[in-house]
Amino acid sequence: MARGGSAGRCGGRGAPPGCSARRARGQRRASPVGGWRAAPLRSAPRGCGAMEAVDQLASAGTFRVVKEPLAFLRVLEWLFAIFAFATCGGYSGGLRLSVDCANKSESDLNIDIAFAYPFRLHQVNFDAPTCEGKRRETLSLIGDFSSSAEFFVTIAVFAFLYSLAATVVYIFFQNKYRENNRGPLIDFIVTVVFSFLWLVGSSAWAKGLSDVKIATDPDEVLLLMSACKQQSNKCLPVRSPVMSSLNTSVVFGFLNFILWAGNIWFVFKETGWHSSGQRHAADTMEKQSSGYNQGGYNQDSYGPAGGYNQPGSYGQVGDYGQPQSYGQSGPTSFANQI
Repeated sequence: MARGGSAGRCGGRGAPPGCSARRARGQRRASPVGGWRAAPLRSAPRGCGAMEAVDQLASAGTFRVVKEPLAFLRVLEWLFAIFAFATCGGYSGGLRLSVDCANKSESDLNIDIAFAYPFRLHQVNFDAPTCEGKRRETLSLIGDFSSSAEFFVTIAVFAFLYSLAATVVYIFFQNKYRENNRGPLIDFIVTVVFSFLWLVGSSAWAKGLSDVKIATDPDEVLLLMSACKQQSNKCLPVRSPVMSSLNTSVVFGFLNFILWAGNIWFVFKETGWHSSGQRHAADTMEKQSSGYNQGGYNQDSYGPAGGYNQPGSYGQVGDYGQPQSYGQSGPTSFANQI
């Protein structure tokens, strides 16, 4: 009865402390073979597998290299490359002109001209009044500056991709990067090439941007209209194009050149050329130090060849040709005389 009562009490709320162990034993069932079979375990949540994969990937990478100058500059190059091609490749602008003819019915006070990357301005067409009846003329802007703009954006895109790939290699494949010194050598050559390309591309785009500003200047565009050549008509610029983002792209281009050129030294330190140069300098210093050691400055002047370490005159023959008695004991000499 006591046992049954305890079992009943274990099912209630106020169960004794030992009831938890009895419940755990009760969850096991006898197997047909005669052994004990544990209760089935709960399945893990579905998101645990993905989290474990992310944890393993994070543990495999050495993120502390991002704090070093080589990887840190690569991250900056990645960001600045994004700003460079985004400010140039995503540009779109326009200007607005007004032509007030002597005959007001022929005037057009809102002539909108839109242009965008890659700045093939000779393909940008617009209609303008001639102030000679209802006839209108179709004009186009002057110039094609797509080569310098596309070259600049192409360099920025490839620099973005390479910086991203190099950063991933630094973090997750550091051992393979340093294996056989092949990775640092390739990285050094690519860094030098991109430094040169950034300098050339930024300079070319700076010159192309100045030409774009001249070609899209409202005063220059008004000179293309035949109606503006007559003094009776009034031609005025209403809105000029905003070039602030394009100016920013040039700034980011030269900043990328500074970053890539400055990173050449840190990539060079990873190559075998830098380590061989250090070994050569160390060998030269060792040769110089060994030359000084072999010279007379490092000889022991107080050694056996010196005069100070020679045996004293007390053990040598005196001036009268007899050995000195200072090296013998006093009492023995006195006993011999007796």
